[in-house]
Amino acid sequence: MEELEEEETKSGFLFKNLLRGLVWFGVIIFAFIYLEEYLLENFKSEFETLQRNPIGLLAIFFVSEVVFGLVPPEFFMMVWILSKISLSGYVVNLAILSVLSYIAGVIGFYIGKNFSKTKLYRKLFGRYLIQYKKQLKRYGGFLVFVGAVTPLPYSATCMLAGSVDLPTRVFLLIGIARVIRFAVYGWMVWSFPNIISF
Repeated sequence: MEELEEEETKSGFLFKNLLRGLVWFGVIIFAFIYLEEYLLENFKSEFETLQRNPIGLLAIFFVSEVVFGLVPPEFFMMVWILSKISLSGYVVNLAILSVLSYIAGVIGFYIGKNFSKTKLYRKLFGRYLIQYKKQLKRYGGFLVFVGAVTPLPYSATCMLAGSVDLPTRVFLLIGIARVIRFAVYGWMVWSFPNIISF
């Protein structure tokens, strides 16, 4: 009975964060669709410049993912759409984003695993991560899964997972959910502007 209640709590936690994520994603998509024409008219050359420098764009994304996901991944997806990229180019770039995000999570995990006892780690990340520590103790690897598929800061949950010595194999398997999230959100970012129009 206790186990069932715990599972329901985990399900509720996942559902709540998925719902938040979908609401946030909906706001981003509707803003994107509504502003697409304006952005193309006023910032076309900037988007083309970004597309001509894919390494720079991917580097910004990677640093953002390592440092708590400061820029939402959907922003990068939208830059490519506004640059009128082909579907095949979009899929390739999306695959690269998902792999980079997964690697950033692994880096976060190893930072937490190897540096969590240092003063520098506590000074840089301690205050920010403390809010998730209680949840990690309660949900374990499930929190990493929620961080992988919802707007919860993925890198932060990975660092915490490393700091509490979550088994590496378990972490790496759960982290694959991050790739699935990118595939689903990427499809939505590509498809929804064509389905919904103002």
